[in-house]
Amino acid sequence: MNESHCDNVVSSSKTDKDGIGDRAVLSQTPFKLDRRHPVVFWASGDNPYENTRQGLSQIDLSPSKNKRVLLKPNVGRCAQAGTGITTHPEVVAAAIDAFRECGAEVAVGESPITGVAALDAFETSGIAAIANPRDCRLIDMDVRRYVTVVIPDGAAIKSLKVCREIEEYDIVVSIPVMKTHMHTGVTLSVKNMKGCLWRRSKVELHMLPQLSGYDDKPLDIAIADMSSVLRPDLSIIDGTIGMEGLGPSAGRAKALGVVLVGVDAFATDSVACAMMGISADDVPHLRLGAERGYGVTDLASVDIHPGNWKDVQDPFALPPKELSIEFSGFTILDRQSCSACQSTLLMFLKKYGEQLREGRSDDKEITIAIGKGHEYLPAGTFCVGNCTARHKSCGIFLSGCPPVASEILSMFTQ
Repeated sequence: MNESHCDNVVSSSKTDKDGIGDRAVLSQTPFKLDRRHPVVFWASGDNPYENTRQGLSQIDLSPSKNKRVLLKPNVGRCAQAGTGITTHPEVVAAAIDAFRECGAEVAVGESPITGVAALDAFETSGIAAIANPRDCRLIDMDVRRYVTVVIPDGAAIKSLKVCREIEEYDIVVSIPVMKTHMHTGVTLSVKNMKGCLWRRSKVELHMLPQLSGYDDKPLDIAIADMSSVLRPDLSIIDGTIGMEGLGPSAGRAKALGVVLVGVDAFATDSVACAMMGISADDVPHLRLGAERGYGVTDLASVDIHPGNWKDVQDPFALPPKELSIEFSGFTILDRQSCSACQSTLLMFLKKYGEQLREGRSDDKEITIAIGKGHEYLPAGTFCVGNCTARHKSCGIFLSGCPPVASEILSMFTQ
């Protein structure tokens, strides 16, 4: 849709108590918060439901009484529970129950990556199985028209197309999976709010030009910009089974058995980072947001309960600094692609690459291109994804953002 379909424009400086601007300001969260010394609670064990309830029991949730609460898990892809890709359903179940016991109206919403249907993702992840018996509404947040949120102090972006539910619900809770990320270092409660952006507008943050005067990637700067107006009122980080290496979807599942809860999203993310063996200072969007005053990342200023968090610390393997996809028999030409195309292609090659090579009658490598940054591509290149459309005359082109694996396979076998 184009801008003419947007029928609301919201400024982050809006003073109306029901405006998205007020709710996006961290100091306006209804939950108790010491902005200088925020508290982060965590619990560990074999039961993710009980871990979540234990963490939430440390927070006074009574301000949610008679309020509309939107739970935003990470269900952007169709993946089963236990893979480390999507939020564990029992963590979501515990959040539903805890808020309902306080008298809140609760719903679960998601705006997944392009090509994924939200309700299918809820089914596959197991979240539908816990929400339906509780008569808890599941929302595909891409169905309705977006609202535009202005970012007065944005460096990389000046506005966002935000799913309408973020404006309509009184309280927004971010419930991400504890994961490393091939482009942003980690993806936790701050970055999980990117899943509140409407449809393909999420991809636009990956396509920004380098900003003059900045060493950080424009994607990281854009996420920091986003967090100036789009921060959760509460964060619940699911570390039951996380993902290390090539997250958000092509890495390795890693069991940690923890759940973290905090009101300051930056502080909660920073403690999660520390448990993963990562410094928040090395995560650009967290560092930039903290420098701007959006939250606290200095662990010395965070009150962590219980204090023995290092007992569960288990370093996660990091994504490579220079990401490249290498697979025997294939030449991958990647210039400025997003994580959706990269992870889709990587998983496709892992599943079908050997089969495709065995089916070839020659020993020539198969050349595949992804990303928008190519000036030239050799003849015979398989151009995958919308960003390579201008090179479609070079070989075979497959549209999609990203294409699904079955469509890529058809492209090779047609």
